[in-house]
Parts: sequence; C-alpha cells; structure tokens
Amino acid sequence: MTTIGLIRHGITEWNVLGRSQGISDIPLAEIGKQQAMALANRLSLEEKWDIIVTSDLSRAKETGQIIASKLNIPISMFEERIREINCGEIEGTTEEERLNRWGSNWRELNLGMEKFEDVSKRGCEFLSELATTYIDKRILVISHGALIGLTLQRLLPEEFSSTHIENTSLTILNNNESTWDCTLYNCTQHIVQQEEIVY
Repeated sequence: MTTIGLIRHGITEWNVLGRSQGISDIPLAEIGKQQAMALANRLSLEEKWDIIVTSDLSRAKETGQIIASKLNIPISMFEERIREINCGEIEGTTEEERLNRWGSNWRELNLGMEKFEDVSKRGCEFLSELATTYIDKRILVISHGALIGLTLQRLLPEEFSSTHIENTSLTILNNNESTWDCTLYNCTQHIVQQEEIVY
C-alpha cells in the first residue's frame, strides 16, 4: 500500500488579502512559515515519511523545504503538474475587483482560466504515477488548494462532491492495487495547537 499525504502550502500575503494566486509565484508570509513549521513538528512526531515532492511554485517549495529540513528528508522533485490552477486574467484580483471589472457573471466569461477538469486530470495522473512508482512508500505532496480539492473530487467522487482545503492542512490517501481511500481530510490540528500555545 502506498500512502500519500497531501498538504496545501502555508498562507501568503495574497491569501490574506483575498487575491487569486493561480500560477503567480507568491512567497509565503511569515505566518505561513510558522504554519509550515507547526506542521513539520507534527509530522516529525507521527509516522515516518519516505519521500517529499512539491509544486514548483515558491509558496509550495518553501513549505516543503521547511518540512524537509525538520524531517531530514530531501525533496525528490519540484513538479509543474501539481501547480495551482491557472487563473488567467483574474490572477492578482480580489472578488470586489472582479465584480467591478467584469460584473457579477464574471465566472461565466472566458477569462483564460484553466478548466477544472484539466486540473483534476493532471492531479490524478500525477498521484497515480506516484502510487505505481513508489509502491509501499509514504509520500508527502505539497501543492495548492484548488489542485488538491479538484483532484479529491475526481478521485473519490462519492466522498467529495465539494471540498475546502485550508493552508497547511493534511489529507491522507492510501492506494492499494489502484483503489484509493481517504483516511484524513483537511486536518489542521497542528495550527489549532500552535494558536493555543501562542495565545
């Protein structure tokens, strides 16, 4: 059985401002680095992980590097296929700016956004490739909210008709002979514990 831990990157300034990031290469905010360290500490106390892969965008790479340093595991690859959805013309905009620029039906316009189906397809193909390449390994995959959510919806449609993925949340999938199951979804226990300690 191959186990994959899906992690969304730590928070960025654009996350805080409500700006659509997409493939824009935005670094972690200081709080995002703290979130990543809290997750790294959690992972170091739980079951051992063998491999780490991340999206090639800075916010995922930085999150992965913090985790890799704590777990003493090198990052095996920086992978373009698990980048965030390409948001086209809306990248860098807030909802208010989108409403002002394109109106309330902006979601129905052709603004160059990558199709959800294409995002989920590349996500599923990558996870399937990992599962067959690294049989019986435990793999951490640091990616992005829409990529993770849409991949889960395609992979396990009966379980996930919709998804919401928090920053540095942990979702665990198991693959056994091409069958997938999810044993943990969008868990941010480490963030709650960190807030309790800080405040």
